[in-house]
Order: sequence, then C-alpha cells, then structure tokens
Amino acid sequence: MLDILTYVKEKDPNEREFHQAVSEVFESVKPVIDQNPEYAQLKILERLVEPERVILFRVPWVDDRGEVQVNRGYRVEMNSCIGPYKGGLRFHPSVNLGILKFLAFEQVFKNALTTLPMGGGKGGSDFDPKGKSDGEVMRFCQSFMLELFRHIGHNTDVPAGDIGVGAREIGFLFGMYKKIRNEFTGVLTGKSINWGGSLIRPEATGYGSVYFAVEMLKTRNLSIKDKTCIVSGSGNVAQFTAEKLIELGAKVVTLSDSSGCIYDEKGIDVQKLAYVKTLKNIRRGRIKEYVDKYPEAVYTPIDPIADFNPLWNYQGDCAFPSATQNEINAKDAQNLVNNKVFLVSEGANMPTTPDGVDIFLDNDILYGPGKAANAGGVSVSGLEMSQNSSRLNWTREEVDRRLKLIMENIHKTCMDASTEYGAPGNYLKGANIAGFLKVVNAMIDQGVV
Repeated sequence: MLDILTYVKEKDPNEREFHQAVSEVFESVKPVIDQNPEYAQLKILERLVEPERVILFRVPWVDDRGEVQVNRGYRVEMNSCIGPYKGGLRFHPSVNLGILKFLAFEQVFKNALTTLPMGGGKGGSDFDPKGKSDGEVMRFCQSFMLELFRHIGHNTDVPAGDIGVGAREIGFLFGMYKKIRNEFTGVLTGKSINWGGSLIRPEATGYGSVYFAVEMLKTRNLSIKDKTCIVSGSGNVAQFTAEKLIELGAKVVTLSDSSGCIYDEKGIDVQKLAYVKTLKNIRRGRIKEYVDKYPEAVYTPIDPIADFNPLWNYQGDCAFPSATQNEINAKDAQNLVNNKVFLVSEGANMPTTPDGVDIFLDNDILYGPGKAANAGGVSVSGLEMSQNSSRLNWTREEVDRRLKLIMENIHKTCMDASTEYGAPGNYLKGANIAGFLKVVNAMIDQGVV
C-alpha cells in the first residue's frame, strides 16, 4: 500500500488533493487488496490512479472591453470501465489539474455506487464567472466548447455542471456543441427542462444528501424532523439541502459563502430561503446581505488563514457541508463534536480533511462521505441521460421517487460492504470498498487496456 502512495506522490508531487483522495480510498480497501493478490500482478492500483486521458487546452475569449483574455481548460477522463465518462465541469480560479484529478478519481467510485452505467471524469477551467456579464460568460463557454466538443459525446463522455457552472453555462455550452456537431443529443446534463433537461436535476445533490442522512438516522431509530441543522455554502447544493430539510421538518440555522457565514437562531424558513435563492442566483450577491433583510441573524466573516471556521462552532444535531473540499479541518470537526452534532452528511466533494474524518469516526458520529452522500446529483444526471435516450420527460414525482430509491440503495450497499469487511456502520469504508470492487471487477473482465 505504501508503495502505491509513494508512487503517486513521486509522479505528481504537487497534487495534494489527489494524494488525499487516493490515500483515503486505498487505506479503506486494504482488506480487499490483501485478499486478492492478483490485483498486484495486474497492476490494478497503478492503472486506477492514472487517468485514461487528460485533455488540456487554451481558451481565448474577448471581454466586454474588447480585450482578449486567455484561460486554461481541462477534461480528465479517469475511468470508463462501467460506462461513458460522467462528471461535472467546474469554473473557478482554484481549478488546476490536481484538483480535477481528485474530483475525477472520486467520481469513478461515486458513479459506481449509483448502480447506473457511468464511468468517472471531471473538467473545467480557471475562469471565474463571478462578476462577468452574460455576454462574457457566453463567449467564454463558446470558446471552451470549440475544443471540448472533440472529446465528448453521449456514448463517450457526458459532462455536467459543478461549481461555477449552472443552467446558464450549460445552455451556452450546449448551444455551441449543437451548432458545431449539427446534432441534438444528450451530451450534457443539467440542461433546461424545456430542451432535454430533467426535473429535480438542480435539486438532486442537496436532496440526495438529505435522503442519505435520513437513512443513517433510521439505523438509530431517529428522524430528521425537529433536528437543528448546520449547512455550509449558499449555492445550488446548499440551497436544496436546506429546502429538503425544511420540507421534512428540520430547522436550518446557517448558510455561508467564501466571505463569511450567517447564523439565524430562529431558523431559515421557506420565505427566507427564497430570498437567499434570489440573492445568490439572480442578483449574485454575498450572503452577508442576509442580515440586512433579517437583522435578527448574525453574520461572521471567515478568515481564510484562521485555523477554524466559525460556521462549524454552532450548536446543532446534524451538519451538511455543502460548499467545497477540505472545509472542515480537525479543529472544526472537534468543534462539531463538542457542540453535540451527531451526524455529518457531505453534500460537497471531500469537504472533510483526513484528521477531521478520524475525529468523526472516533466519536461514533454518523458520517456519510461525499462519494455516497452526494451521489444524488450524478444519479439524476444518469436519469437525465436515460430520458434523453428515450425522448421522454418523467414527472417531478417520478424523478424524486427514483432519486430517493437510489440513495436508499447506496446506503444499503455501504452498510452491507462495511459489515462484510468487519467495520459495520463505517460508511467511509463501505462506500470505498463497494465502489472499488465494482470498478476493479469490470477492469479485470475487460483485460489490460
């Protein structure tokens, strides 16, 4: 095991998030690897950590002042052994190859858990849509697709949205793809419902995170109703996590963005959440404006160099990290434990550092790792692909029913795998082992390719 981790770090020394993701998976699946010596002979681990293909390209575009700008575009096609590459596009200044490899690696096992035929990939750009006009975003997306179109297709690679890529960006990307290829196919998911999208797709990651939490609570004969919930983020995932929690009778008391967090002791109700959606989705404002509208709430700036995040130091029962990777460190995790939080369901990708995860597991926290708890988004992306293939649109109720069933099945799969390998109730090990076995068995069946 040490050899493969050393191998990864020596080949890609500056990709910290990728190292973290690889270490987490391989440490969890060590019992499986020990029982299957043929994996070493077939170089399974070495093949898993190398993307099948990495595309890197320049993206020139013209801003509203008439000046030429240049960004860098990527697509990491990690593994296609169980289906076409599937994973989002992220537009954010922090995007680099290491982060996208981490996301693509996680996506491989997450997609395997859904039981849908999807491989894993991820892509994006260091372009920042924040503060850009619709015209600038459109021109960037069109330039981005002028290269990406060569590498994607409904049977090859089907991108979706992620941070910085919502319905607006997917629309611009799809329009250019359709023009270049002269075909209308389900090559992107997250499309508008009017032209091939699926109902519940925007809500899916947040809803799925809550459904997974509900299943975890059932193992202790508990309900989400009346639980006080701490939610991070204020984008798509956080908004719909809060929406589903409110619908099920829970009390949501926090939201955040990169600048700070708000705490509303009275609870964020449907009306307040509607204001947040308008603030973030239409006005593209900052979460601190919430306290101007609702002065009973408290706003606290987040210091990027501080060793803890004030968001995770409030009293609650359940936590839903829904913003970005590594937003909960060891000190944050201990603060959550000290404040009596007993459930963590990750709506973001790998939002907890390894030290933080250890603290959750050592304190018997119900911990739902991102590759299981936030699989709702890609699950409904898969359902959107199915609808596109059959030229059908399912009702909201039908898609929500299927999403809930998928999350229940993912929970059961994690529980079964964790029990079989001697760690009952450890969802981290269960998710990693179940996803790993499905992918590895498919790779072995398909030979050395």
